[in-house]
Amino acid sequence: MASRDEIRAGLAQHLARLWRYGLALSGARDVAEDLVQATCLRALERADQFQAGTRLDHWLFAILRSIWLNEVRARRVREGQGFVDPDQTLFSDGAEIETNIFAGQVLNAVHRLPEAQRETVLLVYVEGRTYSEAAAFLGIPIGTIMSRLAAARLTLGKLGVNRASSEADETPRGKAK
Repeated sequence: MASRDEIRAGLAQHLARLWRYGLALSGARDVAEDLVQATCLRALERADQFQAGTRLDHWLFAILRSIWLNEVRARRVREGQGFVDPDQTLFSDGAEIETNIFAGQVLNAVHRLPEAQRETVLLVYVEGRTYSEAAAFLGIPIGTIMSRLAAARLTLGKLGVNRASSEADETPRGKAK
């Protein structure tokens, strides 16, 4: 069990990553900020549920995802609508606005992916999770992770986002990125 002070101390180092995850899920900067705030509050309120010796970031990401899914379900019940329009989204890394035009195009394309693919792309390619870690986090088989990533790469390629995959092909096969 961890104390509130220990959780509070660990929160600061994960805020930017939580914000990126919230942005990837929601597609809106203000919603991502609200998700991070709600995540921090819930983590502090439930500090006694955190298992010492486990990874704080995994626990925080799970909290954020749970809050997001609850909000989506509630919104669908209330309004019958899906996600925030990705064309209205501002892209930022939490510190400064994205200036790289290609990266902005990639982010726009990623936000057009279905939710399951978008979430999987974020966990594996942005957060650097292994397929096994992403599968465990999402509670799905590793084969589903691979299928989602393959489908996402295909979709992104059709959308004209193929520069990243051609650069990835230049990496020697035996070396890890």
